[in-house]
Amino acid sequence: MPSIQPLTLLRDSRALATLAVPLVLTQLAQVALTTTDTVMMGLLGTQALAAGGLAIVIFNQLRTMGVGLVTSVGNRIAAAAARAERADSHGADGADAAAADAEVVKIVRASLAVATLAGLVGAVLMILIGQALTWLGQDAAVADRAQTMLLALAPGLLPCLWFQAIRQFTVGMRRPQALLQITIASVAVNAGLNWLLIHGTWGLPELGLPGIGVATSTVYLLSFLALYLSAKRDSVLAPLLSLNILGADRATVRELVRLGVPIAATYGSEAGFFSVTALMAGSFGSAALAAHTAVNQLVYIVFQVAVGLSHAASINVSRELALGRPDAARRIKNTALACAAAVMAVVAVVYATLPGLVLRPFLDADAAGDEKAVAIATQLLFVIAFLQFFDCAQNIGVGLLRGLDDTKSGFRITLIGYWLVGLPAAWLLGYAAGLDTLGIWLGLLVGLATTAVLLLRRYGIGLRARTLAQEPVTAA
Repeated sequence: MPSIQPLTLLRDSRALATLAVPLVLTQLAQVALTTTDTVMMGLLGTQALAAGGLAIVIFNQLRTMGVGLVTSVGNRIAAAAARAERADSHGADGADAAAADAEVVKIVRASLAVATLAGLVGAVLMILIGQALTWLGQDAAVADRAQTMLLALAPGLLPCLWFQAIRQFTVGMRRPQALLQITIASVAVNAGLNWLLIHGTWGLPELGLPGIGVATSTVYLLSFLALYLSAKRDSVLAPLLSLNILGADRATVRELVRLGVPIAATYGSEAGFFSVTALMAGSFGSAALAAHTAVNQLVYIVFQVAVGLSHAASINVSRELALGRPDAARRIKNTALACAAAVMAVVAVVYATLPGLVLRPFLDADAAGDEKAVAIATQLLFVIAFLQFFDCAQNIGVGLLRGLDDTKSGFRITLIGYWLVGLPAAWLLGYAAGLDTLGIWLGLLVGLATTAVLLLRRYGIGLRARTLAQEPVTAA
């Protein structure tokens, strides 16, 4: 028995890595996409950066919540595909496998229908919010430029969410390899289109800041088409991929919405939580806000590792439960947390030993006015070295619960951890205790740690309940 455990751990790690590695790299490539836009805005001047940054914040908030609506698609497809695999392995007559394949087709159609609805509603909301920016206290000149950027970004939300729906399909089928190549290519295409449309090169119109929005929308459309064509060339995926949105099964659409709304709310709640802490940091001055922004970007970059692991773990849990293997689902939690801890430990060592190098892309210790910000950020690095363990764990916890089709518990727990524990702790430590920005980040740490513990505890309870429900009842 002792010799089996290392082999089992190796097998579980390989299964997790097969999905997690391409997903992590894809997430990091998407960060490069938004970073390119930000750099291009900065080249146009401070006002353009402020207006464009404001527009992207609004776009990303709506995009993130739209993505949440279709995130459960991968889990549903993974479970259906596993049932088809089990039917084949048990020598069924083919009817069960055909039914499972039909279920996948229904889920794909329904996911594209949900993505279409979310994209249209989100685009309208984006334009309406842009028109209300001056009422929300924004500078009139900045608000006017942000509106033009939002008009250019709004059409891109629809193909962006279509891409996400098909992405969930490919991940659920455990065939995500094309995602990374397409995302990397999109970064290069986006940078080129940004430059051409900003400056009007090669006979194209000189659009300035809105050119970045047009480029982004165009890249989302091209990415969707590339992923769709890639899937249609895959002999396994092609028969199951249907764009017949009008033929979507209403019951399946309702089920995806039921599962997706709590996920969208969770994503929105987390984004709002970090936005409020940014406002709190800004109350301590520009140096504190600059330090907070730099450190928050570092957390965001490393967070993509957690996103990849969380999604891979979630898909694998759905698959193992559909195959009737709850013990394997239990091991997935431990494997994902162990992988996350290993990565976070390496990152923590880098923060502790090379703080100047880590902060240099954001803050220059030799530049006038940056000395205080660098000092604050260096102090914060030691906090996030620990915070990232809990941030990663809580994200994995949300994914694990999604594997149980339990999205409501994840939302409720994150509300408790973020808003009832984390935010008051940040206020008490930042203001009442006089620790300023350090106190805010210590409060974030407390909130994320609470959330992680509650989510993982809930997963253990939910998995035990599923295991008992699947066990055969023997007569007395």
